[in-house]
Amino acid sequence: MSDQHIVSAFDRDLEAIQAHVMKMGGLVESAILDASKSLKNRDDELAGTVVNADKAIDALEAIINEDCANLIALRSPMAEDLRVILSVMKVAGNLERIGDYAKNMAKRTTVLVHMTPVDASRSSLRRMAREVQGMLKDVLDAYIQRDVEMARDVLERDRDIDQMYNGLFREFLTFMMEDPRYITPCMHLHFIAKNTERMGDHVTSIAEQVIYLVTGDMPDESRPKATRYEA
Repeated sequence: MSDQHIVSAFDRDLEAIQAHVMKMGGLVESAILDASKSLKNRDDELAGTVVNADKAIDALEAIINEDCANLIALRSPMAEDLRVILSVMKVAGNLERIGDYAKNMAKRTTVLVHMTPVDASRSSLRRMAREVQGMLKDVLDAYIQRDVEMARDVLERDRDIDQMYNGLFREFLTFMMEDPRYITPCMHLHFIAKNTERMGDHVTSIAEQVIYLVTGDMPDESRPKATRYEA
């Protein structure tokens, strides 16, 4: 087989893997939006759908990892191509973790529907989740387009997620101090807020992989972070 044929075969295999990554990304975006919608609307059935849909996300990660391993074994990629493959695997791993956090949000929603509602916080949490989903959409576009500036913009936006989390943390404390009935639901809501903040961290990890993929170097500067409150 000629070198050109080998290159073409590698490119075809890599394109198929990239298609799985994009499909996985779309499923994760939907999981975030559906999980936040189920929380806002106290929709137990939609929350259950999110939990069940996580199996498809996990299955795609397994397929991507297996295909990447086969590509390395069969094609013996050189340094630059190997960097692409390793980045793909790391992106898929981050997507899987984001999907897990969306699933966890949905699981807590199935508990919260039976508790005293904390209306204002549910709306704030949905805004936070929608911002993370928007960051994820943009970082996946950056990944496909190899757009370093778009990836850096996503890194900067993570500070907004931290600030939203800090505001919610203080809000939950206020609710719990004012009325003991809110203690248990606010604890669940806090874990949802923390999971959403962690989603943002994994989105920024994907942004760092985009920068690494294009430049060959991880970002030198520290990731922008607002001061975070921990429970």
